[in-house]
Amino acid sequence: MKHLFFTSLLAVALAVLSTQAMAQETTIFPKGEEAKTAHQVGQIWLNELSAADSTFTYSVAMATFAPDARLHWHAHPGGQILLFTDGVGYYQERGKPRQTVRKGEVIKCQPGVEHWHGATPTTGVTYIATTPTQKGKTIWFKQVTDAEYAGQK
Repeated sequence: MKHLFFTSLLAVALAVLSTQAMAQETTIFPKGEEAKTAHQVGQIWLNELSAADSTFTYSVAMATFAPDARLHWHAHPGGQILLFTDGVGYYQERGKPRQTVRKGEVIKCQPGVEHWHGATPTTGVTYIATTPTQKGKTIWFKQVTDAEYAGQK
């Protein structure tokens, strides 16, 4: 009976370790450094995967948002593509309803369109952003209000 108990305990421990190892393997890129800007609410980490240069005039970065974290309203002169790789988040363009976005979805932020994106109150979100830089840097606007974040008008 003791042998069966210890064998079962060992099997459970190995299963937990295997699950933890698989979870670590699914993280392709490290989380990066915590961002500390005036244009965000909550904790956000940023990992610049590839900076723009004279040949490739777009940057590629991974952003990881803790639950309840979000960016202020902003626009990208050259647009931006967001490839959601983990979690659940929100995306909203000025004058349109807030959208819920999930792992595996893609958002195309049109050039010059004011928008915001971030995590839900209970779930973090991660995306990879491709941003053309030849037309200029991000233009920042006001903080997203609590009503806007909640999906109210």
